[in-house]
Amino acid sequence: MTVTYGQWTNNAYTSSTDSIGVMNKFTDEVIAEVGVASKADFDSMVDSAENVSASPLPPYKRFEILKKASELLKEKQHEFAEVIAKEVGKSITEATGEAGRSSLTLEVSAEEAKRISGEVVPVESAPGSESRQAFTIKEPVGVIGAITPFNVPLNLVCHKVGPAIASGNAVILKPAEVTPLSALKLAEVFKEAGLPDGWLHVITGKGKDIGTWMTESERIQMITFTGSPGVGLWLKQHAGHKKVSLELGNNSAVVVHQDADIETAAQQVAQKSFNNAGQVCISVQRVYVQNDVKQAFLEKLKVETEKLVTGDPMDKNTDVGPVIGKDALQRVSDWVKEAVDQGADVLTGNKIEGNIFLPTVLVDPPQEAKVCREEVFGPVVSVIGYQSEGEVIGLVNDSKYGLQAGLFTNDLTFMMKAAKEIKVGGLIVNDTSGYRVDHMPYGGLKESGEGKEGPKYAMQDMMNERLIVLQGSAKR
Repeated sequence: MTVTYGQWTNNAYTSSTDSIGVMNKFTDEVIAEVGVASKADFDSMVDSAENVSASPLPPYKRFEILKKASELLKEKQHEFAEVIAKEVGKSITEATGEAGRSSLTLEVSAEEAKRISGEVVPVESAPGSESRQAFTIKEPVGVIGAITPFNVPLNLVCHKVGPAIASGNAVILKPAEVTPLSALKLAEVFKEAGLPDGWLHVITGKGKDIGTWMTESERIQMITFTGSPGVGLWLKQHAGHKKVSLELGNNSAVVVHQDADIETAAQQVAQKSFNNAGQVCISVQRVYVQNDVKQAFLEKLKVETEKLVTGDPMDKNTDVGPVIGKDALQRVSDWVKEAVDQGADVLTGNKIEGNIFLPTVLVDPPQEAKVCREEVFGPVVSVIGYQSEGEVIGLVNDSKYGLQAGLFTNDLTFMMKAAKEIKVGGLIVNDTSGYRVDHMPYGGLKESGEGKEGPKYAMQDMMNERLIVLQGSAKR
């Protein structure tokens, strides 16, 4: 029996005329139905959010609610993991990890709710202002529209909702159409944690319609989006004077220098190229290996990749499950074929089993191949040789993206050169691009987006700064 969910507003579900089926990505079975929102549904949510945001919750109350939600999420970790594994196709082990990290994201958000502060501005140091003093205060922007992707359907929701509530804003959340169940269950957790009516709404349905409503509404003060570069650019172009925070795509590069620990590098690349079937913005996609150690690296990477177990995400032994859908499966297959036609060799993989694309390692695709230029968002990694430090830095930077990159080396001089010259939001040394903890500043350059995630850093965009200037005495 499938469960039907309506829109979540004012801490309750409302019915919808139409619905969309949510599939188990491994079996293709419908596991739930979710409502398709109407414009009237959206307007009602905005009314409610606008009303409550006029009187923000006190900071300590926000802390209490977020801390309780974090604790409840931790208690329900395995329940959430099962939902994630089914609606995404992520292995149950990875899904359990995501649920645990989501609890931590809310915990960090709770702590940051008590740390909001302004600063003293020494205006009295300016001639003629000797009798004045000034300071700044931070206030919530008001109503935030949040749009999240399919690949990390719980933790990336927490990275929007947690900081928004911590900074005193009401939220209208649009989860991905194919993975909305985690977000709806999280809303139920917030109700249980004591979040009053009106502060969190979950709207489900057609992304293009809801995105248009959000950009056109003058009562939404900010849009925070994680997803594809094309949609992100469209939102930015249509958002008018709203604040916009964008976490977009990447084509993550990792450099393995000649002095690196080759075995460790191969193990890390195998682990972080294929987690969630490669459907993570910072999954390793391009690996540049110094020519002197390239063959040794390839031999170890092949062994580590072929150790990975593919299959049913609900099986605890599974490492890699299905991609998100048939279209994605075909696209990944087409891109690999293009690379092979252009001269790449297949070290391992390049096979389809059901909805699973087997973990695939390509060797020396040309730099113009899609697997080297675009975001594959699938279980495919390419290994390419290089000779000099300057050459490889140029290859890494030869991308329209710039989210994160990895560098394996013990050469401090090369580390410092790379830190200054590789154009990314984050450079991870002696690990891959796939490293992330939830309280660090996370965000990219170029077409990878603008703004930062990590509760402390996201909250800076979710508040407005106001300057207060006091005149000490006035002549009568």
